[in-house]
Amino acid sequence: MAIIKDKSFADQSDFAHFNINPMFEKIVGRTSSEIEQLSWTDITHPDDLEEDLEKFSQFVDGRTNGYTMEKRYIRPDNSVVWVNMKISPLTGISDRNSMHLCLIDDITAHKEAEAMLSEVERRQSVLLSHLPGLAYRCSFDRDWTMQFVSDGCYNLTGYRSESLLNNRELSYNDIISPQYRELLWNEWNRLLKKNETFRYEYEITTAAGECKWVLEMGQGIYSDDGEVEALEGIVLDISDKKKIERNLIYLNEHDRWTGLLNRDYLEKLLEKDMAEQDMANRALISINLSTVQLLTANYGFHHTQSLIKKAAETLYKFSSDDCMLFKTFENRFVLYIKKYKDKKELIDLSEAIADELESLFVTDRVGGGIGILEMGNQDGSDIDLILKRLLIASEKPVDIYDRDFCACFYDDELEAAINREGDIRHELSRIAADYSSKEFYLQYQPILDVKTDSICGFEALARMKTEKLGFVSPLEFIPVAEKTKLIIPIGERVMIDAFNFLNRLKAEGFDSLSVSINVSAIQLLRPEFADRLFGLIKEMGVDPDKVGIELTESIFSTDYDDINAIIRRLQSGGVHVAIDDFGTGYSSLAREKELEVNCLKIDKYFIDRLLEIGNERAITGDIISMAHKLGHCAIAEGVEYEEQKQYLKEHGCDKIQGYLVSRPLDEDAAMDILRGKIL
Repeated sequence: MAIIKDKSFADQSDFAHFNINPMFEKIVGRTSSEIEQLSWTDITHPDDLEEDLEKFSQFVDGRTNGYTMEKRYIRPDNSVVWVNMKISPLTGISDRNSMHLCLIDDITAHKEAEAMLSEVERRQSVLLSHLPGLAYRCSFDRDWTMQFVSDGCYNLTGYRSESLLNNRELSYNDIISPQYRELLWNEWNRLLKKNETFRYEYEITTAAGECKWVLEMGQGIYSDDGEVEALEGIVLDISDKKKIERNLIYLNEHDRWTGLLNRDYLEKLLEKDMAEQDMANRALISINLSTVQLLTANYGFHHTQSLIKKAAETLYKFSSDDCMLFKTFENRFVLYIKKYKDKKELIDLSEAIADELESLFVTDRVGGGIGILEMGNQDGSDIDLILKRLLIASEKPVDIYDRDFCACFYDDELEAAINREGDIRHELSRIAADYSSKEFYLQYQPILDVKTDSICGFEALARMKTEKLGFVSPLEFIPVAEKTKLIIPIGERVMIDAFNFLNRLKAEGFDSLSVSINVSAIQLLRPEFADRLFGLIKEMGVDPDKVGIELTESIFSTDYDDINAIIRRLQSGGVHVAIDDFGTGYSSLAREKELEVNCLKIDKYFIDRLLEIGNERAITGDIISMAHKLGHCAIAEGVEYEEQKQYLKEHGCDKIQGYLVSRPLDEDAAMDILRGKIL
């Protein structure tokens, strides 16, 4: 309490007792003596002063009989104190207009609480306005009757919030997609019994008929006796998140280039079906287009990928609910077949696929393998093993038939072949690591000069015979050696042994004879091949003019320019180069002209057909003639009969080799035949 005289606080001269309440001193933070020296305008906050002076003026003029207002005082430390001030006339004095009673109530704490509440409300308002959805309070009933809905309702649902309040125009349950209504009701019931929070993703239908994915998070509000009074929570728009999730799922389950389901999806499906023990009359068919990659070097990546996409479109014609198509690797497809009748049905399907693919790839000369695996015959649930077996089944016809599409069932026989391949791989690894091993050796087949009827050289032929496997045909171990890259160390051993034989020939006076060795594309295309070959020639003192390199015609199907460049380098160093198995491979006459080879070795196929009367005779003669026109020497392989020799001699063939001349011989036997000891 204080006594006001005009704009000043009254002093003791006006009253017999002290007129400023100690509490007032405490409120304004000043002593009575300090207060007496100030006017109330001095300590009133500037922002409140104008209103205070106006109301005080009206009071003094008699227009009001007093007034009340909330205002701020400034303390000596410049802090502010909020008060509720009431001005009223002071009765019992003669000059009532000059003195007035001022009642002060400190409301600072109230104002701070009010400000805090206002800030909370402001923040809540800001939060709700930026919420990608709505906040709600609703009754726990089937309609989810809304007691409060934030303004975000319109952006989320297309309905105004007031439309949902108390189900005025529609209930929130009407917005929920029908398939989720019962699920949400059951989930809320389950969680409320445990007093747990609610979290669920579901779809709603907006006013425009658009489906949106939402995430609802909420909790129950309980009375003192534990009854559910209401539900409170938020509903957020997660449509974008769901779209991203769907895209990620799609990308994880589909091949990017073709759009087909991928290997990951196939594996999950197989695991599911196996877990359900539902594999009766189910099979996998793998389509292996590995040879399409051979076209990349000549036509580019985009061309081969275009072929893969066309293959996918072709194979998709065979797909159905019971015949699902997958792209499991860059050049492999798999059909997962359910409910087939018998093997004949699988064979018929494979043949139909082969016909379509052969028609598709007729101009590109692409072949492939079709592997068939009957799931009911597979023990266990090792998906990797199953798919490995399927791959093996699809690779087998590729190895055998090359440019055709043929099918192969996975069976015990194929399993045995695979095991044998593994054994050969193991033995080759051991031999490659031990140069002194006698289990790998060379034999030499004489080459006869037709004009002089004398031996002019030898072809070195690799042989393998181990204690575990016995004799292993080159047709078996050479492909394995190439596949495992063991052909590199084994090929070098061939060169060293062959050069040692050349040196022996020279030492025994047969220095005019040559020795040719077979070289694979894997060896030839290694950057260091030529350097290593010439290094060995120099190191071992061998005449390069007596060294021959034989390359199968199929080597020119890829990397043509690189291989031709290597051939030119070999030629410049004096090494002779021959194309082996000519007539059955991939080279064309146009490219043949560009090759700087010395010899064409005519494949045994054409020599065998000389025994028949027909066009083959003319064809063989034409090949010899063509070789001479291109500046090449012509060598016939596989000559076994005198009749064949006579035909070849008549048509100008330069050299022959085969059983008619001699079988492949050990080194000592080869020397004996040269000495005339063997006829």
